[in-house]
Parts: sequence; structure tokens; C-alpha cells
Amino acid sequence: MAVCNVSLQVIPRGTEDIYRTVDRVIELIQKSGVKHVVGPMETTMEGELSELLELVKRAQDICVSCGADRVLSVVKIDYSPKGVTIDEKVAKYR
Repeated sequence: MAVCNVSLQVIPRGTEDIYRTVDRVIELIQKSGVKHVVGPMETTMEGELSELLELVKRAQDICVSCGADRVLSVVKIDYSPKGVTIDEKVAKYR
């Protein structure tokens, strides 16, 4: 399967420290080894779609383990059979 981009924003409800919970999700992504860019509103990942969707699922589990009684997630997927990279989108701005 082609490389794609998945952006993830999690908004955990019911946790005492939302930022600590989001930090744990970002730590999951960092430890996964996938290429990623942390932004102020979401984190964009690059890799195989199935691997990235598994990270999305695990992010939900992390939020719940941190005390969230509900998790609102915004997921954006950019997929092309030819592949899609973060660099092709932002290289001209760096």
C-alpha cells in the first residue's frame, strides 16, 4: 500500500489535565517511529494507512486510560495510490 498522511487531533473529555493526556498521545506517535510533525492543533503522520489507523485507535485507548470519559477525535486522511508525503506539502515553506 502507498504511503499516506493522517492528521490526528484528540480532545479528551473528563480528564483533569488535557495537556498531559495529549502529551501521552504524542509520545505514542514519537515512539512508533513513523515520520510525523507536531502542530499546534494536530499531529500529522506519514506511513502505511493501516499502521497509522492503528495509532489512531491506540490514541483513543490512551485518552481513556488517562481518565477521559469521552474522546472527540478529528482525523484527516490524504491518500493516493502513488503515495503522499509531508515534504511535498511543506518543503517550499521550509
